[in-house]
Amino acid sequence: MAGTLNKVMLIGHLGDEVKMHFFDGGNSIGRFPIATNETYTNRQTNERVTTTEWHNVVVRNKLAEICEKYLSKGDKVYVEGRIKTRQWDDNNGNKRYTTEIHATEMTFLTTRKELDKSQSKNNVPKADSSSKPVSEEIADKNDDLPF
Repeated sequence: MAGTLNKVMLIGHLGDEVKMHFFDGGNSIGRFPIATNETYTNRQTNERVTTTEWHNVVVRNKLAEICEKYLSKGDKVYVEGRIKTRQWDDNNGNKRYTTEIHATEMTFLTTRKELDKSQSKNNVPKADSSSKPVSEEIADKNDDLPF
C-alpha cells in the first residue's frame, strides 16, 4: 500500500460537558472525553469484567458549537476522525504528550435533551372513559372538510 490511513471510529458516552475555547476571528475548539467499554468473561473466575477506555475528543468551529448546544454528560455519540498526538512543556519544563481524537464527523445517538422531550410527550394524561377518543375529537373539528 503506497498511502497511509489514520481513521478512528468510536461509539461511547460523554464523560463531561463540552469545554469551549474561542479565538480571535471567530474560530472555536470544543473538547470533551468519551468512554468506550469492553466486556468479557474471565475464563479463570468465570466473572464478567468491564474495562473502560477514555478518549479525548476535539471538535472545531461549527461542529464544536453544535456539540456544545446539544450534548451533555452521559449522551451517546458516534465519532469519526483521526488520531493526533500533541506535545508541550509543563510548568517544570518536562515534555508532556497527549493523544486526541480530532473529530471530522459526529452522530448524536442519544441526547438527554432528546430523551427528556420524548418522555414528556409520552406522559400525556390518559382520557377517562367519559371523554371522546382523540381521533373523534379531531374528526369533530374537521367536520367542514369535503372528504
